[in-house]
Amino acid sequence: MGSAPATVHEMRRAQSADGPAAVLGIGTANPPTCIAQDDYPDYYFRVTSSEHLTDLKAKLSRICNNKKSGIRQRYLHLNEELLAANPGFIDPTRPSLDERVEIASAAVPELAAKAAAKAIAEWGRPATDITHLIFSTYSGARAPSADRRLASLLGLRPTVSRTILNLHGCYGGGRSLHLAKEIAENNRGARVLVACSELTLIAFYGPEGGCIDNIIGQTLFGDGAGAVIVGADPVAPVERPLFEMAFASQTTVPETEDAISMQYSKCGMEYHLSSQVPRLLRSNVERCLVDAFRTLGLSAAWNDLFWAIHPGGRAILDNIEEVLGLEDGKLAASRHVLSEFGNMSGTTVIFVLDELRRRRAAAAKQGGDAPEWGVMMAFGPGITIETMVLHAPSNLELEGKLTIQTSTKKTNFYMRSIKHGINYKPGIEVALVK
Repeated sequence: MGSAPATVHEMRRAQSADGPAAVLGIGTANPPTCIAQDDYPDYYFRVTSSEHLTDLKAKLSRICNNKKSGIRQRYLHLNEELLAANPGFIDPTRPSLDERVEIASAAVPELAAKAAAKAIAEWGRPATDITHLIFSTYSGARAPSADRRLASLLGLRPTVSRTILNLHGCYGGGRSLHLAKEIAENNRGARVLVACSELTLIAFYGPEGGCIDNIIGQTLFGDGAGAVIVGADPVAPVERPLFEMAFASQTTVPETEDAISMQYSKCGMEYHLSSQVPRLLRSNVERCLVDAFRTLGLSAAWNDLFWAIHPGGRAILDNIEEVLGLEDGKLAASRHVLSEFGNMSGTTVIFVLDELRRRRAAAAKQGGDAPEWGVMMAFGPGITIETMVLHAPSNLELEGKLTIQTSTKKTNFYMRSIKHGINYKPGIEVALVK
């Protein structure tokens, strides 16, 4: 007689991965045009024929100052040649959405393909092994959308499962990685490509008669693409986990719908950024961290973690550093990315992860010790806060060979039952107690 048919629960278990999702490869890319932050006001007012607005130029010069903004340079797709061919981009009252979308529809997935090719190369398996694609952008407004074009550029299988996230803004990268974790852990053998690509040309305007938020935004945002391969149960020796995804959550701060907003119009995209955003994040990030570690049953002093924080701006990083009582250097990866690339919206947190793993590898090469556990956070419209607890496996050699780590190194983390409750000490630690 044949064996008894499997139950639905058994079938479900067979479809799920055994271990946690992990980052298996990271890639980043930027357009070729790089502009020094201190030079940007002169550039911006010259290309928009607005040098007569001397007071506004002086204001933007103060904001752009490297020491004040924390930004040294940014990369932009929009250059003087494109502006000359599209003079409507300068006038905030002239309909130009069609032209902007036409350019972005080609350039956004092409930039994403450059980042994805690097991530796939590091991952070590063929692109045809990718089962799912998640693409996040605010720069596209057309269907078929950028995910479809990217799949073609990379030669992904026709059966790849595609998801497009649009207008998530600066939390798009965190949301994409959160979804990739859920897919990888609930679909055995799944390999998810996360791609984020943003071009500020969709919201570029000249200063005269324009929205003040968009004008100030010219001093902060840059263009870039990031890609991550996510999968559970890595296949040795090809796949090597860079960061394991232990837990992910999304929190919406009540009564903050108008603090960050984006909207398309016939003239392009306009956005609003409240000056209260750093304060609102300061008041809410620690609660998100407490909830995340409480769910896992982990305890840690904040300074015993590594940090991958979306660098929305220097004020945001300063406020988070202060409210958590973080030591100097804990947000070094975020500050470096802000300095070298500016705020690339949802793409930026992938750059931070990439920079963070480089710094960890350099420290390990010098014999230094780095925290095994850490946090990734991204923020955007809503106000929405994406939180992910990460674990950095200690099973990698710098040369890229897979090794086995048999020691059980003690850390400042320990497991206890959630039922014991939580003792919350603001700015210091999360401690589970009886």
